[in-house]
Amino acid sequence: MNGNNNFTLCPIADSYKRILLPLTYSLVFVLGLTLNGALLWVVCFRTRTWSCSVIYLTNLAVADLLYVLSLPLLIVSYAMDDVWPFGDIICKAVRFFFCTNLHCSMMFLMCISVHRFLGVCYPITALRFRTKNLAVLTSGSVWVLVMLEISPTLVFAHTGFINNMTVCYEMTNPGQLYTYFPYDMFLDVVGFLVPFMIILICYCSMMRVLYRAGRDNSQVGTENLNKSIRTILAVCLMFVLCFVPYHIARIVCLFIRVYVSSDCRVINLVMIGYKIWKPLVSFNSCANPLLYFLGSDRQKKRTQDLTLTVKGMENIHIITPNSTFKIQT
Repeated sequence: MNGNNNFTLCPIADSYKRILLPLTYSLVFVLGLTLNGALLWVVCFRTRTWSCSVIYLTNLAVADLLYVLSLPLLIVSYAMDDVWPFGDIICKAVRFFFCTNLHCSMMFLMCISVHRFLGVCYPITALRFRTKNLAVLTSGSVWVLVMLEISPTLVFAHTGFINNMTVCYEMTNPGQLYTYFPYDMFLDVVGFLVPFMIILICYCSMMRVLYRAGRDNSQVGTENLNKSIRTILAVCLMFVLCFVPYHIARIVCLFIRVYVSSDCRVINLVMIGYKIWKPLVSFNSCANPLLYFLGSDRQKKRTQDLTLTVKGMENIHIITPNSTFKIQT
């Protein structure tokens, strides 16, 4: 039995979407527009020197804004019970911007974590790799790679008719799910699993170094150590809550619809779970700017003190306030 027939025989219980999704996306729109707008304003008008972290976070904010500005169309569609009145091209653009934001967020968060990892764990050796020119080149490469990865979305995503209503398919039409599934698994591995593992390794290594700095050196206060580690844990927690449940629910949902699609009860359960988790991933557009505002001067100074101590006081003389070694957490 193919996906299209299964879709016809299995009505999806989605009345909750008319309330849940418009409300959550409206909240994401207001918070995302405000926070990312504030971030870009601070960077453009209040930041004199652009560090590598600021370059990555600015690109992250641009990706978030592209997605946030497309949300009003989705809010209107969900409030109208999934009716899509905006045409096929806008449908493709909205799905493309969502996927672009999702994968750009993952990639730029990975870049930030690697940048911080080098600064904390290998501050002297990594000076040559922590330059603004390299950050700009890396950011441009991320945009190009993500655009290439997401470009098939413009083919898979399109409008269609369900119960005589025009809808904008979220992934693709049910008849193409079997073809779409391998592509989605590729995106999950390249765009989520690999960056996720790199981010975890980087932050775990940073916490180990900072913990060793506080344990072996009495001049580093326990309070400073704990605050630095708590900041890293908070960033990791935001990341895990925003991305992990969504990707798990999406993979399970696609797998069930492609390979176990004859059981309508199971399809409804996984679809409800996926739709509930989906708005959560959108909150990464609101959480990302907090990475910048958490990187206050006090926090940067605390982490720099801990890192210098663990690396040895003999290296301090080569560090200047304007050097590339300046750490942002």
